[in-house]
Amino acid sequence: MPETNTTPATFLQVLKLLRPKHYIKNLFIFMPLFFAGQFSDLQQLTKLFFAFLAFSMCASAIYILNDSRDITEDRLHPKKKLRPLAAGTISLQTAIVLMILLFVTGVLTMGYLSLHALGILGLYLVLNILYSFFLKHVSILDVTIIAVGFVLRIFVGAIVTDTPLSQWIVIMTFLLALFLALAKRRDGVLIYLETKQKMRKVIKDYNLKFVEGAMMIMSSVTVVAYILYTTSTEVVQRLDSEYVYLTALYVILGVLRYMQLSLLENNSGSPTDLVLKDSFLIAVILGWILHFAALIYF
Repeated sequence: MPETNTTPATFLQVLKLLRPKHYIKNLFIFMPLFFAGQFSDLQQLTKLFFAFLAFSMCASAIYILNDSRDITEDRLHPKKKLRPLAAGTISLQTAIVLMILLFVTGVLTMGYLSLHALGILGLYLVLNILYSFFLKHVSILDVTIIAVGFVLRIFVGAIVTDTPLSQWIVIMTFLLALFLALAKRRDGVLIYLETKQKMRKVIKDYNLKFVEGAMMIMSSVTVVAYILYTTSTEVVQRLDSEYVYLTALYVILGVLRYMQLSLLENNSGSPTDLVLKDSFLIAVILGWILHFAALIYF
């Protein structure tokens, strides 16, 4: 009986270690093909699916590396203390073996799809390894690297499918990701103010006034950049519609809701959890996707 109880528990702990819910971030890989109007091309979608899997495996390897480096700090965090390595439900040796397997499989898969895409994945891995060991302790640079990671995802999608990449997608992806990263740092500042425990060393270089001011700036710039995108001659002509700007409504509502969750409800520690659980955000994102799909494909 003990063995039957242990197996599912171990499997669940492995899943927690891999953080599959965070694979939602890797859906950015599909963006270039979607905006290029080629989302019905099954051959290209198949390539992107394997690129998504490869990137997700490497991302999980990075999560394990981060967790192995942050065991002491995570044990002080009200939520992160439940992570498998911090809680001791998975041994460090087991985690390292899993990390190597995921890394090798992900790299080989991406290399098979495209050597250029492998180069981008390699840059992502190098940046995140440097982040794990050093750069996460450098304020501003820490959130910038998180944002760059999202941009690299869309470059992978463009390279694997040989799809031209609009500068607008790159700019807006970076701005939005930087806004979300700043909101996450605000959560760290709040925990420090409440418990006097620094979840990360870099928190000493942030305070509420700075982070909230930076969030205001990034949210404003993101909305303005999106409106400029939807009203640009290039986009209006390509989509053959003068009403692309109406999709800005979803972006404005989404940013406002995220600000509300962050500043009023102090709930911005995990952007992934918010996107998956907040019904308002889910409705806004689905509305935006469907509206844009109608403009591009119908």
